[in-house]
Amino acid sequence: MTIFPFTEAAPVQFQAQLPKTSEVVVIGGGVIGVTTALYLARRNISVTLLEKGRVAAEQSSRNWGWIRQQGRDADELPIVIEALRLWRQLAEECGEDIGLKQTGVTYLARTDKEMTHFGNFLKIAQAHGVDTRLLDQGGAAKLIPAMSLRFKGGMTTPSDMRAEPWVAVPALARLAARQGVTIIENCAARMLDVAAGRVSGVWTESGRIATSNVVVASGAWTSLFLRAHGISIPQLSVRSTVAATAPMPEIHAGAVADDRIAFRRRQDGGYTLASGGSNQLYVGPDAFRHATKYVSALMANPFGTRYLPAAPRGYPDSWSTPRKWDADKQSPFERMRILDPAPEASALRAIDREFRKLFPRFKTVPLKASWAGMIDAMPDVVPVVDRAAAIPGLVVATGMSGHGFGIGPGMGRILSDLVQGNDTGHKLDRFRLSRFSDGSPIRLGPSL
Repeated sequence: MTIFPFTEAAPVQFQAQLPKTSEVVVIGGGVIGVTTALYLARRNISVTLLEKGRVAAEQSSRNWGWIRQQGRDADELPIVIEALRLWRQLAEECGEDIGLKQTGVTYLARTDKEMTHFGNFLKIAQAHGVDTRLLDQGGAAKLIPAMSLRFKGGMTTPSDMRAEPWVAVPALARLAARQGVTIIENCAARMLDVAAGRVSGVWTESGRIATSNVVVASGAWTSLFLRAHGISIPQLSVRSTVAATAPMPEIHAGAVADDRIAFRRRQDGGYTLASGGSNQLYVGPDAFRHATKYVSALMANPFGTRYLPAAPRGYPDSWSTPRKWDADKQSPFERMRILDPAPEASALRAIDREFRKLFPRFKTVPLKASWAGMIDAMPDVVPVVDRAAAIPGLVVATGMSGHGFGIGPGMGRILSDLVQGNDTGHKLDRFRLSRFSDGSPIRLGPSL
């Protein structure tokens, strides 16, 4: 099984011709865009999915592969509960082994403060019938007996699942294509075509497609795309480094994290490893523009993010990336087909060190791959899922803040109904776009 995220060297799988018209155009071939398109197609709606590079090539193949209810914001939790049910259905319908397994998610605590946070989430979980439970020191040690360290306690949700993101999302895309979605890779959406104040089409590098409905679900690129149309979203992207080991003896079948190390058993017998709470932010124009909105998050976790003075050329918030372009000229989205950040060497050393400290039976950690991803984050650590009032016909889904893979099918189903004007079945006020401009205070999600 291939465990590397996709690069521009990966073959194009989806090469449909650009249609002249489509009832809905979805911009972005990650898990959110793919599942949105799939559920629209199931309503016999013509839908075209545009991906500037490869399906799932950015954060949708670079994440940890966790499908978790645990630690979710109270307003996200009902959606991810639905997503777990949909994951099971889709895994069967795909006809492919996507590595979906119910093996649980566990968080470990070193301090009383962390245990208090866990207790706060437990009340939310219980209100929704989720099987989360707290662990004392002995319970944590019994659950993962191979650990050499002793923790204050922990929190575990046995019904949480895992899957292989680089396998699952392309499999969902193939299912969507079989059910009528027109998917076009290597086709950047350059700009919206707006007529009489509302969406009338999308300009792409291959020409114009007429449509009255567009869903922008383009991850780290969303803010740049929308700013060109006068819509400001305080979205930033942080770099997270991940590593994969060769097959190893099983120490735990599920996913586990503390504040220093996170690990998940993989389908191939190895482990996916990451730092428990460490990311990097490249400081660019958007970081300065939206700095005041991130004060609450910074105060809550002042040492969780490290800052670098400038993003590499071509990144969404690079100082050199254009903020304006013409529809008939090359855009920033074609110049960087796949956002493929290099893994941070010091983060890889920390991953190796912390994993061996937790499991000293392993004298060396057999790392066979490493990569990084840019996580699209919002100031309150919950996404934007909303209609854009400024441009009728435009729906925005972004800022999944590292939660997107697990919640993807639930959000895709919701977005499908949002586009159609149907009842979504969930309260979405928490995810409204206007919360950053209507004077509402920043209300932090749990960020667990």
